[in-house]
Amino acid sequence: MVATRARILNTSSELFGRQGYAGTGMNEIVAKAEAALGSIYHFFPGGKDQLCEETIRASGRIYLELIEAVLDEASDIGQGVDDFFSGAAAQVVATDFADACPIATIALEVASTNEDLRRATADVFESWLNAASQRLEQAGIAPLQARRLSLFALSALEGAFVLSRAQRNVDAIDAAGSYVTAVIREALPRSRRQRREPGDEPRN
Repeated sequence: MVATRARILNTSSELFGRQGYAGTGMNEIVAKAEAALGSIYHFFPGGKDQLCEETIRASGRIYLELIEAVLDEASDIGQGVDDFFSGAAAQVVATDFADACPIATIALEVASTNEDLRRATADVFESWLNAASQRLEQAGIAPLQARRLSLFALSALEGAFVLSRAQRNVDAIDAAGSYVTAVIREALPRSRRQRREPGDEPRN
């Protein structure tokens, strides 16, 4: 039973992320998840809205763990941000520009029409911003500036996802990653800045 619920959530995350809320039907979800239609209403009695909200929050936790892992494993916060953008570009290419950020895909569609789903996406984004802000503060950046830099980084990444999917290249992600990384490195206390290599400057 637990495995069935997990399959439904994983499938929902993929389909909602690629097709949006309105473009994804319950029958399609259960068919791809190899589950009975009744199992959705067993696990998610609130129907499609509850399934979508739980998918948003579950996906958000997975991406939060990824953000934390990439930033924490890097040699410094600037390298961590650069690594995250590079990984995002690789993922978009690997999925033939189909998978970017499922949270943003849903948020763009439902933010003005479904308050419960809007709140779920906002909560997920806030968890990501808090994780990034905490690590920027640990690197010596003041709290207000850390918050603004996190907003800048997330906004740049989500906008770059949209352009990359439309243009079918990762130029926008590469450019956003270069400039966000450069801005964050400049914001670090001088004692914590690592020497840049010749290829580290923002690309035109």
